[in-house]
Amino acid sequence: GEADKDKKPNMGSGGTVEIDHDVGAVVVGFDRNINYYKMQYAQLCLNELPGCQFVATNLDRVTHLTDAQEWAGNGTMVGAIKGCTGMEPILVGKPAPLMVDYIAEKFGIKDRSRICMVGDRLDTDIAFGRNNGMKTCLTLSGV
Repeated sequence: GEADKDKKPNMGSGGTVEIDHDVGAVVVGFDRNINYYKMQYAQLCLNELPGCQFVATNLDRVTHLTDAQEWAGNGTMVGAIKGCTGMEPILVGKPAPLMVDYIAEKFGIKDRSRICMVGDRLDTDIAFGRNNGMKTCLTLSGV
């Protein structure tokens, strides 16, 4: 997040990054301030702390930060951490079933075909609906 946006690792001789050994999970969500310090911190936690979980909020290939062009999305950041750890993340965002499982249980919805997922992304929104037995509606308004 914002607090670590200006941190830089000491990459000189003998340089290290110190980590909190009580970290239980590394959660990768979209970060406009991603930097090498954060990637190294995540890598160390996942590779050196037994049981540390790797969680991704989404695997979006691109996102729209401006109306002028597509920008690298959270999937890019997840890919960097996958690359230095060899681990696959637990996906908690679309198209993983976590959200709809919670909603269906909370509201007692037994027949998921009564739920309609409305979204603008085929690879997340519509895949989420189809993979989880819901109706889908593609808006074509976004990505």
